[in-house]
Amino acid sequence: MDWPIHEIARVAGTTSRTLRHYGDIGLLEPSRIGGNGYRYYDEAALVRLQRILMLRQLGLGLPAIGDILERQADAGHALLSHLRWLEQERDRLARQIASVEKTIQALEGGERLMAENMFDGFDHSRYREEVEERWGTEAYARSDAWWSALSPAQKKDWMQHVQLLVRDWSEAAASGIAPESDEAQTLARRQFEWLAGVPGTPGSGTTGPTKEYFVGLGEMYVADPRFGANYGGQAGAEFVRDAMRVYADREL
Repeated sequence: MDWPIHEIARVAGTTSRTLRHYGDIGLLEPSRIGGNGYRYYDEAALVRLQRILMLRQLGLGLPAIGDILERQADAGHALLSHLRWLEQERDRLARQIASVEKTIQALEGGERLMAENMFDGFDHSRYREEVEERWGTEAYARSDAWWSALSPAQKKDWMQHVQLLVRDWSEAAASGIAPESDEAQTLARRQFEWLAGVPGTPGSGTTGPTKEYFVGLGEMYVADPRFGANYGGQAGAEFVRDAMRVYADREL
């Protein structure tokens, strides 16, 4: 069974023009082309389109998506991994929503804010296994101990600082400035100083992150779509990586 291009475009929330473009660049070939010139898509094509759209929502560019689809030929396994991540994000966001709703209700009702209820869903410990795998158990333990020791107000200030830094990176990337520009290098320095203040970061508390760590982190921003999404997508992550590399070459 297959479906015509206009029907797939409708149910997928995209356009026929977009689907044709995907086909023209080899990202999503139609299963057949009818005598009327219409493109038709079978079940396998729909599964591939679902993966494409999910990766697009994570901020990846089409070339990067093509590379991922090529490497992860087992669609079922890839979708299962993505589903697990989505479920974790759903649960985390549900907890964040409930936390923020409680804060709003307390503010509107003139009630006392309960600090222990304000940060549910903001827990960074869900990355424990990944941090330990990349940088060792000691790095995670030091970072976790530091975070746990912070007061609710300190945690709030730290999160706001990170959000401001990410926002400034995204705006700089969207403006089209060069990674080696003064503005971009100021952001790279802020990134370096922020990391230097996080226990567990290689070099923290002394001279700051090592050059290898700093450059490697920039590469991870590009390789991991979760980070890329923070900086406005693949292009934004590449801008951050390039600016961090320039800073490392000049200063570290």
